[in-house]
Amino acid sequence: MAKIRPLHDRVVIERLDEERTTSGGIVIPDSAAEKPSRGIIIAIGVGKILENGTVRPLDVKVGNKVLFGKYSGNEVKIDNKEYVIMREDDIMGIIE
Repeated sequence: MAKIRPLHDRVVIERLDEERTTSGGIVIPDSAAEKPSRGIIIAIGVGKILENGTVRPLDVKVGNKVLFGKYSGNEVKIDNKEYVIMREDDIMGIIE
């Protein structure tokens, strides 16, 4: 992976592939499949800067599998690989 260090309360997420086959065995072509709304965190910032100037560490950490909104964050391409950069607030939950 390319070296990227997100600032403040941002995280870098690599999307996880969704199943491409239905329960009935029908294969869904890439053109019809929606982008997944889950991924794995590969880098995090130092934390959120609060109004009083203190830094609150993030609740997520590198390696967490997370759920996020379909249109959350900004997609970037680094070394021919796509990533999503978003604020911690845009993450809906951690998959355990």
